[in-house]
Amino acid sequence: MLSDRETIALNRLVATILAFLAVISAGNFKEIGEHSYAMAEYLGVLFADKAQTPRGETLDLSEYETVFFDDFNGDTLDTSMWEYRANGIRSGGFMSPYQVRVEDGNLRVKAEYLYAGNSNASYGEGWYSGMIRTVNEYKYGYYEIRCICSKGGGFWSAFWLNSTGMASKELSQGGVGGAEVDIFEAFNYDDLLKYNSVSLAIHVDGYSETRSQSLGSYKAKDIYNEYNVYGLEWTPEEYIFYINGVECVRSSFADGVSEANEYAIISLELPKEFSEEPGFETEFIIDYVKIMQKPN
Repeated sequence: MLSDRETIALNRLVATILAFLAVISAGNFKEIGEHSYAMAEYLGVLFADKAQTPRGETLDLSEYETVFFDDFNGDTLDTSMWEYRANGIRSGGFMSPYQVRVEDGNLRVKAEYLYAGNSNASYGEGWYSGMIRTVNEYKYGYYEIRCICSKGGGFWSAFWLNSTGMASKELSQGGVGGAEVDIFEAFNYDDLLKYNSVSLAIHVDGYSETRSQSLGSYKAKDIYNEYNVYGLEWTPEEYIFYINGVECVRSSFADGVSEANEYAIISLELPKEFSEEPGFETEFIIDYVKIMQKPN
């Protein structure tokens, strides 16, 4: 049985083959190369779980207005907009507010090993990182981040939505009562088939009986050194994922999209096991976060 990711790739492969045949029939040979490359990518997704190029619709925000924007141009985190989240033990290390700072027009979340005696080692010796969430919660709309992803050590950058409804299966109701929507997670840096790509996913029914949908990995440009823009349009009907303004995929997984208020999270996640020794450091660098909604 095919996974959701594979089913999406198969449907796209079939559509591309039909388009390829139409191009040949029409004698429009200029498009043959483009369609051939797309078919090769979809075959790679099917048989090797490779990353693919976003090829969907261009983002249109003409009906939206901005309700939240932070470009981190101060020198401290604006705690009227953000609050620290999940402080303390998390996975194989600790989350701490000390790992989050605003500097030179960016938000920087740093992962590093802190020894006992370090004034920032609030929870003892170990690996540290940080996480923040929006103070306010939102229902529907468009969520966007412009950032440079961290690389190495088993850590990964993430921008995601969550809700109190994800506390249990009963509250989540198959996602309608609350879901975790991973707008992007950047953990593919050790995989040559997915390098310079991010992964997209949806999780419902709480964290003890979780149901998940992997939507695959999608390419961006030099994500560990350059800024890219990752976005999610959440409508009453579906979630639509974007990279640099181009649609990647859309979904209404499980029993439907969340109808609950959700908050946006920025995190540099900690692994259970670390691939680097103390002394290693990595940072998740964020230029801005924007949330938009339709006036009605």
